[in-house]
Amino acid sequence: MRKIFYGWWVVFACFLIAFYVSGAVMFGFTAFFEPIAKEFGWSYTQISLAASLRGLELGIFAPIMGFLVDRFGARRLLFCGTLSIGFGFIFLSLTSTLGMFYGSFILIGIGTSACMGTVLAPAVANWFRKDVGKALGIMSCGIGAGGILLPLITLLIDLYQWRTTFVILGLGMLLMGLPLSLIVRHRPEKYGYLPDGAALEEQKGTTEYQDKEIDLKTALRTRVFWHLSAAESIRIMTITALITHVIPYLSSLGISRSHATLVATSIPLLSIIGRLGFGWFGDVFNKFKVLTMLYVLGGLSILTFAYVNTTWLLFPFVILFSLSWGAPPLRGAILRENFGRLALGSILGVLGGVGTVARIIGPVLAGWTYDTFGHYKFVWFFFTGTFAIAVILMLTISSPEIFSKESEEAI
Repeated sequence: MRKIFYGWWVVFACFLIAFYVSGAVMFGFTAFFEPIAKEFGWSYTQISLAASLRGLELGIFAPIMGFLVDRFGARRLLFCGTLSIGFGFIFLSLTSTLGMFYGSFILIGIGTSACMGTVLAPAVANWFRKDVGKALGIMSCGIGAGGILLPLITLLIDLYQWRTTFVILGLGMLLMGLPLSLIVRHRPEKYGYLPDGAALEEQKGTTEYQDKEIDLKTALRTRVFWHLSAAESIRIMTITALITHVIPYLSSLGISRSHATLVATSIPLLSIIGRLGFGWFGDVFNKFKVLTMLYVLGGLSILTFAYVNTTWLLFPFVILFSLSWGAPPLRGAILRENFGRLALGSILGVLGGVGTVARIIGPVLAGWTYDTFGHYKFVWFFFTGTFAIAVILMLTISSPEIFSKESEEAI
């Protein structure tokens, strides 16, 4: 019986880490909105700023984490990030002031930057080449699967209140994340293999597995990097706003909390189809064209969301929005294909840093819109228009074939 390539164990560990972090940190926060606002009397804008601070930390630390993962590998970062998130949740349970609330989210943001895309994507991509889209798609499905934790978090809040729920989430992060971080290894060559599982000894003298060796400085001079960074910033701005406000928005329309929770849960779960399916498409078809199509779906989904006034209109929104989440594995696959593994973590880190402002703007803009106008519709129209800009950016990007010819597409 053929031994399973260790790269797939790395994918498995990263999948589970992404599953818990996304469920507890990203998707779960929307369930805390109303109980925290009720206890402290804080506005939606004030509470939304916590999500923006988490995004700010992700952006600031993303380039640093990218450099560190290229230098030291993912294991140490995942271990430290797990500790930071776990204790950040425990500190949140002790919140008594707005400053302490924000400080706890900063700690969680630092940990999340060490446990999500900037670290997980290189950890997986280093082990694959031909199957990188599939591998990143599977890993990214962990983020979508994390949505299944939202009903559990909502139930825990209803049963034990929000403070105890934060303690449970913190302990769960420590118990799950620390052992999983020890499974992750940096690169296959150290263990006698090449990407995709080819034996190192068997491939000596061949050029099949020779990667491009593009450094960060060269990557930053390409249109591929900057157009992709801008387009992804738009997508991230919209997603952070929507997943933060989905339950408050639907509640404002008169939809019950239980139904709103069901919608918030179904989005990440159904996104598994987009992540896995479009990750596979990226290995078969032109990655740039596939990603452009996903931005079109994203824009249509937000426009649909703006006109939700009955429950049945939520179905087309959930389907379109969930499919558009196939973008993250394609982003990683595009960078891996164009720039190789030499500085992949640093490149992903800088890309994440570029999106810092977008992460901050999204949730706060949505909260400000509701506080000012009493509804969210205007902000959904705005986000729909930004997706049109993302499509234009992708349509005007140069092809990877041009880049390979001595950086002819460099700016």
